[in-house]
Amino acid sequence: MKSNLSNLGGLAEAKSTSLLHDHQGDAVKQCVQEPFREIHKGDARRLLELPDKHVDLVVTSPPYWRKRDYGFEGQIGQEKTSDEYVINIITAMAEWRRVLRPSGSVFLNIGDIYWRKSLQGIPSLVEAHARRAGWILRNRIIWVKKGGIPDPVQDRLTGRHEYILHFAVNSYYYDLFGYAERYSLGQKGANPGDVWEIAPQRNVGKHLAPFPSEIVERAITLACPQFVCSKCGKPRRRIVERTAELDISRPQARRALEIAREKNLTPEHIAAIQATGISDAGKARLVQNGTDRNAESVRKLALEAKMMLGGYFREFTFAKRKSCGWTDCGCGAPFMPGVVLDPFMGTGTTLDVANRMKRSAIGIDLDLSQVKEEA
Repeated sequence: MKSNLSNLGGLAEAKSTSLLHDHQGDAVKQCVQEPFREIHKGDARRLLELPDKHVDLVVTSPPYWRKRDYGFEGQIGQEKTSDEYVINIITAMAEWRRVLRPSGSVFLNIGDIYWRKSLQGIPSLVEAHARRAGWILRNRIIWVKKGGIPDPVQDRLTGRHEYILHFAVNSYYYDLFGYAERYSLGQKGANPGDVWEIAPQRNVGKHLAPFPSEIVERAITLACPQFVCSKCGKPRRRIVERTAELDISRPQARRALEIAREKNLTPEHIAAIQATGISDAGKARLVQNGTDRNAESVRKLALEAKMMLGGYFREFTFAKRKSCGWTDCGCGAPFMPGVVLDPFMGTGTTLDVANRMKRSAIGIDLDLSQVKEEA
C-alpha cells in the first residue's frame, strides 16, 4: 500500500554532470571487460607493479604485531616495538593512497595485542597517525567475533572483538542504500550500525587468522563501485530519492498517513518536513541548528505540516527511499569493474570475494605459497 504522496522526489543523494535514471543492467551492456585477477609477490609498502589512481578499494588485514614470524627480512609484524609496527602500517598506507582513485577507501582490519601484560592500543595509534597523515577516519567498525576460540588467560577478560577502520581521502564512493538492503533486512529504514557480528575463519596453513569473507563482502558492498569510467576513473554512483511512502506495518506510520490525507497535506508539505527534519521541534531546537539554511517558504510549509501532524510528523522524516538509477560522468567511454586491492593477501580470500562480486582483484604478499591461483 502506498500513500498518494508517494510521487515525492527530488532529494537525490548522488549528483553528477549527467544523471542517467537507468537500470544497472544497462551499465552491464556497456562494460567492455570481465573482472580481472592479479597476484604479485611483493611488499605492501612498495606496490611497484601498480600505477597511480588504479584502485577503488583496499581491504586488508596486516599481520598481528609479534604474533608470527613468516621468515622474511624486514617483514611487517616483527618490529622491536609496537610504535615501529604502527609507523610501518602508516608507510604502507601512504603507498595505498598513491594507487587509490580520489573516490577510493581503505578498510583496515587491525588487531591489538598484549605485550608484557599491557594492551598496546595499536588501533588507536594507527588512527592518530593516519589522521596526521591526512586520512579521514570515517568509521571505527567493531568486529564482534562470534564463537571465538577459548582463551586460557586468568587475569583479564577474553578479547572478543577487533576493529575495522574505514579511511578515505576525498569524496569517497559509498553505497549505504545497497548495503542496507543487503544487511539490514529486519530494520526497515534504519541506518545500519557499526557493529559487525561475524564468526572468525578457522586457522588455515601458516596464516594465523584468515580473513572472514563476510568482512570483504560488506566492505565491497559499501565502498567499491560496480562500474567505473575507463576514461576519467569516476564511479557510477547510485541515485537515491526520498519518497513519502511509509512502512505501514508500523501503527504510527498508518496514523501519520491518515492524518496527512485528512488534512490534505501536499507532497510539498512532506518534502518540507524532510528538509527540516526534527531540528526545529522540541528539545532539538536547543541542541541543533541548520534549519535556517532552508528557504522561508520551506520552513513555513514544514511548520504548517508539523502543526497538523503533531508528533506523527517524525514518521515522514524516515520515509522509504528508492533507488532510481546511476550517475554517468558524461565521458561516453565504456565502463570497467571496480578494482579491489589486498596488499596482505594471505590465502586470497579478498580476491575470491571480489571476483565473485564481479569486481577486479589484485593481491600482493611476500609469501604466495598459501594463495589459490583461481577464484
